[in-house]
Amino acid sequence: MFPKVRHEMEYVCTKCSARHGIDELLYTCPDCGGVLLLNDKEFDKLKETSGKEWQEIFDGRRATDCKALKGIFRFYELMAPVLEEEDILYLGDGHSPIVEASKALKDKLGLNFAFKHEGQNPSASFKDRGMAGAFSYLKSMVRKHGWDNVLTICASTGDTSAAAALYGSYVGDPIKTVVLLPEGKVTPQQLSQPLGSGAAVLQIPGVFDDCMKVVEYLAGHYRVALLNSKNSWRILGQESYAYETAQEYRWKLQDKALFVPIGNAGNITAIMSGLLKMKRLDIIDGLPRLFGVQSHHADPVYQYYSQPEENRTYHPVDVQPSVAQAAMIGNPVSFPRVQKLVREYEALGGDFNVVQVTEQAIMDAMILANMHGHIACTQGGECLAGLIRAKEEGRIGSEFAVLDATAHALKFSGFQDMYFQNTFPECFGVTPKKDMRNLPHTIISEERRNALSKEEFTEEAAHNIAKYMNLLEK
Repeated sequence: MFPKVRHEMEYVCTKCSARHGIDELLYTCPDCGGVLLLNDKEFDKLKETSGKEWQEIFDGRRATDCKALKGIFRFYELMAPVLEEEDILYLGDGHSPIVEASKALKDKLGLNFAFKHEGQNPSASFKDRGMAGAFSYLKSMVRKHGWDNVLTICASTGDTSAAAALYGSYVGDPIKTVVLLPEGKVTPQQLSQPLGSGAAVLQIPGVFDDCMKVVEYLAGHYRVALLNSKNSWRILGQESYAYETAQEYRWKLQDKALFVPIGNAGNITAIMSGLLKMKRLDIIDGLPRLFGVQSHHADPVYQYYSQPEENRTYHPVDVQPSVAQAAMIGNPVSFPRVQKLVREYEALGGDFNVVQVTEQAIMDAMILANMHGHIACTQGGECLAGLIRAKEEGRIGSEFAVLDATAHALKFSGFQDMYFQNTFPECFGVTPKKDMRNLPHTIISEERRNALSKEEFTEEAAHNIAKYMNLLEK
């Protein structure tokens, strides 16, 4: 059942266009230091199979018994047609559900949309897609070269570290995992994940960008495997988001708009790359409109694309505290990839946009979505805020929008608590709306309970609930 096709792949530099073999771990171009993308040198051979036939192949694999094809690699030929079956890692990644917004929520906002809930991946975020790609390649390298000691490392605001630690601990020897976090900038829920998976968790003062500089230095001077989105195999794994979305809508995307939060710009890079591959193979009917979303507290990509095209210059920004912690990055590593792929996307008739939203809008949108039956994280709230903003600016019409909720809501429950209790630090600029705050209500006191018999307590508590909820007697 596993595909017999094997192609030759290469790294391609986004800066100088140099090409390098994949038989070693490369994160930047040895010639100029530019970031890399992976290229299938024999991609055109895939055109010998019609787009309709590819649809049927991928649809058939949804019911496969082949473990290597159960997850993100059911789109094997589009992703990494160099890996052997024994190297592919599957922990339940992929197949995240697309849940249409409830009628009440759609009516309230006047928008037609759905969330793709990436929090239902194994470590509860989309980063599992990338780690399945990165660790599968790493397993193949270990097998081919007989390596007996591999140290993986990543900088993280939470989700990357959780995914890296989970996949690393599953593979085990000879792989060991280290994660580097900005101290005090990761939620307790996210911090617990790499600790629970047994990774070495190290912290430094600062923000994600500071951690990223440290791990980049380590990757350049020591024998470590970098797992951030500079790792092109991670980007390749995250392409599966685009393939799954297209498959969910029977390969018809021309009337869709995809909203994706931009942090280190790896996910929007991957999604764009996947969409371009499907378009070139006639697997999809056309390219959807693509919207990147950034908080005004970390918006370098928005600042770049909001300039007139002929005068655009890129500048990193100093980030301010953001509830969308995974997007709190002032100098995205994958920005050069975005620039390159946007040009290709627009050349094939696609439309690319970036929307800026406030921290207030992010929190309001997350709470609103979850009060209508979703499990969206702050990044999911960021996407909904972006959709609302795009409508206000007249940048979206009748398209059906698919919003990327990158992680599970429980990872960011601390921000929800701050919203409900009105305890946000001033630097966030978030004031909860009174009609959206939800707090527990004590229905009967401990003192009163102690004064009553069990029967009296039960009856009085029930009467108090009936009064509080305005219940009618039978």
